[in-house]
Amino acid sequence: MIERYADHQPIPELAVHLGLNEEEPPAVTGQDLVWLGRIDAEKAPHLAVRAAQILGRKIRIVGPVFDHDYVQSHGRLFGADHVEWVGELGGPAKTAALRDASVFVYTYARTYVEAGAAVFGESLRAGTPMAALTWRTGTCAEAALCDQTGAIAVANPDEDDEAAARQLAHAIEQAEDLDHGQVQEIGMRRFAPARHFSAMAARSC
Repeated sequence: MIERYADHQPIPELAVHLGLNEEEPPAVTGQDLVWLGRIDAEKAPHLAVRAAQILGRKIRIVGPVFDHDYVQSHGRLFGADHVEWVGELGGPAKTAALRDASVFVYTYARTYVEAGAAVFGESLRAGTPMAALTWRTGTCAEAALCDQTGAIAVANPDEDDEAAARQLAHAIEQAEDLDHGQVQEIGMRRFAPARHFSAMAARSC
């Protein structure tokens, strides 16, 4: 992934994640865990599923399957009773899936480099704290989260998945103690769609 970014030399761009007359519903204290994204080895949702299993918690997996071989390679884990496969969601259904969770669990693979995940803004604006697994410092998780909105587990990439999942499980427990209303207040301020739109509109083409 690092080599891919070097080859393509990406440039930063702004994006607005709410449409005209769309508003975030009030935050609520959710129940189950949620993971959202494309389902493949780079996003590594199996680590979130294992962390949930360690805690004896249910987790909803939201998103399209991009790599069926990856899912089959972790078939026993993904097929466990504590996992609910939701599929791909959009609009109010996606917002509801985020809001109704107690914690959003964020993962990615050791060799993957996240350019800037929109899910941070989406989850925090919905009032759902985040537990993020990273493999190094200086990631977008550190840029997006603070002690009032989430917990970050920085795993050693040389350790196995089980060790990483246990660190993530601890981060989930930390994130569950956070206030959802405060998370939403901070999320709406830091990831305000109106501010992002104004900044984007002020740019020349």
